[in-house]
Amino acid sequence: MHPVIQQVTERIRERSADLRADYITRMQAQAAAGRPRGTLACGNLAHVIAACSHAQKNTLLDMTRVNVAIVTAYNDLLSAHQPYEHYPEQIKAVLSATGHSAQVAGGVPAMCDGVTQGQAGMDLSLFSRDVIAQATAVSLSHNAFDATLLLGICDKIAPGQLIGALSFGHLPTAFVPAGPMSTGISNDEKTRIRQQYAAGELGREALQQMENQAYHSAGTCTFYGTANTNQLVFEAMGLMLPGSAFIAPNSELRQALTNEVTALMPTLVSGSTQYRPLYKLVDEKSLVNGLVALLASGGSTNHTMHMVAIARAAGLILTWDDFRDLSDVVPLLAKVYPNGPADINAFHQAGGVPLLLRGLAKRGLLHMDTTPLTGNMEDYLQHPLLNDKQLTWQPATTSQDKAVLSDDDAVFNQTGGLKVLSGNLGRCVMKVSAVAEQYHYIDAEAAVFDSQHDVEAAYKAGELNRDAIIVVRFNGPAANGMPELHKLMPILGNLQKAGHKVALVTDGRLSGASGKIPAAIHVTPEAAKGGPLAQLQNGDRIRLDATHGTLHVLDDIRQRPLAKSNLFAQHHGLGRELFGAFRRVVSSAEQGASILFSDNDF
Repeated sequence: MHPVIQQVTERIRERSADLRADYITRMQAQAAAGRPRGTLACGNLAHVIAACSHAQKNTLLDMTRVNVAIVTAYNDLLSAHQPYEHYPEQIKAVLSATGHSAQVAGGVPAMCDGVTQGQAGMDLSLFSRDVIAQATAVSLSHNAFDATLLLGICDKIAPGQLIGALSFGHLPTAFVPAGPMSTGISNDEKTRIRQQYAAGELGREALQQMENQAYHSAGTCTFYGTANTNQLVFEAMGLMLPGSAFIAPNSELRQALTNEVTALMPTLVSGSTQYRPLYKLVDEKSLVNGLVALLASGGSTNHTMHMVAIARAAGLILTWDDFRDLSDVVPLLAKVYPNGPADINAFHQAGGVPLLLRGLAKRGLLHMDTTPLTGNMEDYLQHPLLNDKQLTWQPATTSQDKAVLSDDDAVFNQTGGLKVLSGNLGRCVMKVSAVAEQYHYIDAEAAVFDSQHDVEAAYKAGELNRDAIIVVRFNGPAANGMPELHKLMPILGNLQKAGHKVALVTDGRLSGASGKIPAAIHVTPEAAKGGPLAQLQNGDRIRLDATHGTLHVLDDIRQRPLAKSNLFAQHHGLGRELFGAFRRVVSSAEQGASILFSDNDF
């Protein structure tokens, strides 16, 4: 085991000792209460079975049988979640055949940042994760279930489901993936057309035609953004079947894997010799495994928030210092867009998650003694396949495309895909794996804005044709819900293409698709809470140095008054009335940007 991996894991364990002990005590008390359905009063149980068929009623009244909760993010608006439409009936059929049962315990909202990008609805994006977590916990609160299957993939949805499920962590719990859509237009072509549109060189019809080719069928988007990062990280943590993250929707193999994980759940419940509750799966070692896989693959910056919040829900304290130290020793082993031209399907075909984990294990960067959903971590170095319609696994051995995924001593970069920057402007994160080394250092004057829409207007007016560090402040979680600012990427991409040295500094977000522009994001403390960004003025000199992990303003701004943004005028988005409590008590990005739980909840 690499000493830094061991050191980071140990300090997470030490700093979390009291919180984790309280969490485990609570989970053990819930488990000790017995199989939940058996504790219900007769009237309670009658409500549980009222709408069931006669056969299912008999199954549910037999306390030796298992009842599995399905928490689904299905809707038919979003491509990633549309395949889940028929999963509940498939799951119920598999369990019924073995004398068990399943019920849809509840649904959670599933919003897509791709739909709300640059729109008013984006103000609800990060906020939705806590709503999803609460909805998951509410779904499981009926105490009618022995295990949980989570149907969720994207952005805030899967992290929210996991956070909620951890409050019922005495139940065996698994994610059931749905898979990515087939490859459409190349990511490089997509970027080129978006930049041409932003520059006024192409019309809306050409842009729409390209977008329709990029997003064209059921399944997750094929670039390596937050949705696919969720899947990779959760597989690395052992929260789904080995090799199952990126199998195509509606394929025979995908259906076989869904059947397999469903049939597995009754063997894991309390009272069985293989009892594997969620709280045992999510510990400091599996958490570090997920972080290592995130860094080695160049995953989404959103996980610098989501993993902190997930850890906290499991009684663990994770900090950005842990990300920083791990990133210094974890090499980049994958090149998937925006870290390279290949998409997630090419990554999977090259060897996918099992081969990535094999490379990490070979380097001593994984805890191989954690408890995953099934088997042991050696099993997670294998690919699933169908052999005469029977599901089997075979070891991952060699990369089918070494330009996408390394399988030997070669690396794409000696350090991980994320960098934590610190300085007199606060702390932030930067996705360095997608940024050419020549842009890791930018020293330029600030152009300060309070909205990405104001940046767009300045660009169209020709005011940004120069070297500049674009500062977009008052976009943190306490200001307007911390929207993603991807409208800026084609604009800044054009400025960079024109030869200008440009960067972005913001207390907002960019997610996993931040691209080739150096972007210091999630700056904390945020402007709305008195952070230094609120003291910046146009023309201040800013130095961003990703190589040394620093972010500084070179002018003395300490005595300046804090700028005030009219947040209601700037950010009059949907659901504005929901943000009152959120803005007052939300934590910083570095603390997980979550208001779901307080210390007393653990």
